[in-house]
Amino acid sequence: MTEKTFTHLDAEGGLHMVDISSKASTRRVARAACVVVVSGAPAGTVTRTLENHVVQSARLAGIQAAKRTAELIPLCHPLSLSQVLLDIAEHPRGYEVRSEVTTQGQTGVEMEALTACGFAALTLVNSLIEEASGVHVEDLVLVHKSGGKSGEWGRDVATP
Repeated sequence: MTEKTFTHLDAEGGLHMVDISSKASTRRVARAACVVVVSGAPAGTVTRTLENHVVQSARLAGIQAAKRTAELIPLCHPLSLSQVLLDIAEHPRGYEVRSEVTTQGQTGVEMEALTACGFAALTLVNSLIEEASGVHVEDLVLVHKSGGKSGEWGRDVATP
């Protein structure tokens, strides 16, 4: 069995930013998903609270966070994003948040897709916490990625 190396560690074990200068620029797409679990609210309260402006605010927060991922996560490359899609829908346990991030570049957008989902979910939590004290985020996962030398990868997850 070969020893796994971490890309953000140099030969001496120090942290460094990965050199992507020799990587080919390709179309790269990543999708992520999570669930905002809502418990502890009287029936119907959350539906009344989660009006369009709350959903739009969460979507905007997720998009903005994706664009600022390199500022939020150390050693992430700043990327020019081609598109950030964010969808929020009802889910049996609360609300499902899904993101898709696209770029044309030398490194993937997995962190950007996860960041978009996470910040959109946190914005929903912030909006719902007064009425549903048990609200929380679960199952933040990378669902799909494509582009680059590793090709296409997907998780068999219909809904987290």
